[in-house]
Amino acid sequence: MSRLFEELTMGAMRAKNRFVRAATYEGLATDDGHLTQELTAIYEELAEGGVGTIIAGYAYVTADEHPNPNMMGIYDDSFVPEYRALVDAVHERGASIVSQIVYGGSASRLDPPSERILGPSAIANPKTGIVPVEASQHDIEMLIEAFAAAARRAKEAGFDGVELHAAHGYLLSQFLSPLLNHRTDEYGGSIENRARIIVEAMAAIRDGVGRGYPLMVKLNSSDGVDGGLSEEDSLAVAKILVASGIDAIEVSGAWRACKVRGVAGEPFFAAYAKRLAEEASVPIVLTGGNRSFAVMERMAAEDAVAAFGMCRPLICEPDLVNRWAADPAYGPRCISCNKCDATHGHRCILPAK
Repeated sequence: MSRLFEELTMGAMRAKNRFVRAATYEGLATDDGHLTQELTAIYEELAEGGVGTIIAGYAYVTADEHPNPNMMGIYDDSFVPEYRALVDAVHERGASIVSQIVYGGSASRLDPPSERILGPSAIANPKTGIVPVEASQHDIEMLIEAFAAAARRAKEAGFDGVELHAAHGYLLSQFLSPLLNHRTDEYGGSIENRARIIVEAMAAIRDGVGRGYPLMVKLNSSDGVDGGLSEEDSLAVAKILVASGIDAIEVSGAWRACKVRGVAGEPFFAAYAKRLAEEASVPIVLTGGNRSFAVMERMAAEDAVAAFGMCRPLICEPDLVNRWAADPAYGPRCISCNKCDATHGHRCILPAK
């Protein structure tokens, strides 16, 4: 049997295979972040399609800061019953599911943006032009409390784990970036200081959910721009988080690197993930550019990474894992054209097969 269909262990979580549905922007929640039937159906379809672990599209942790339109929220206890129903539906179909939690900050695509947006420093975001309010010590404590409360809700809803989103330019990623973090206090300067808010959020989450509850983090391999988070600093952050008790790390990176190309090559951030896997004693999930079953199987056999995250291929073919189980030589239809980004619900534009 292929290593890809062996059980995946991340902390106390057990998943049936090494395939992970990476968190995806669906834009199908209500205006205030609550679930809809259309959104729930996507997760049910993914679970039926054979994927071992679903990382749900991010849920924002404070009601007053909404990063993207119609994304899920987890900012108060009213979300717990509906998420419990979602988790139960996914479990009934044989998959595990993780809640990804986030504070967006100046990466917001909401138009108009939220009234008050916090950031590490009052520096215009190069992509959105939004200038955040520099977070005070009180603001940072509030954010840490919000992450901890969100994780508690995820556990109460039955999610198999929770993932802190510290990649893709959202707030925790901004604290890691020298371009956006010009602080001179204990949250700025050295990489240890820039990672401090994540370490403190982890500690607060552990206080609320216990040591045994699986906790992941999503990190950029680098920011992909001069002066941003480098691979060396990213490796340093990963080691700090491992020492602080993280259970698994999902490796991603700057999406400008994710260009359309053939399906036979290595994933976009494979070199970094292999290096991290050698230096970190936790499972590494590699996301971005996973198209070739043979390449993933080789990397799994080499123990280079523990699991493989996919987004666009599963938008195109939610049953892709089942297709590979039947025929490992099957070639995915997705060509990373990104035209799903412009559709309602981020659906694939290719006709159904």
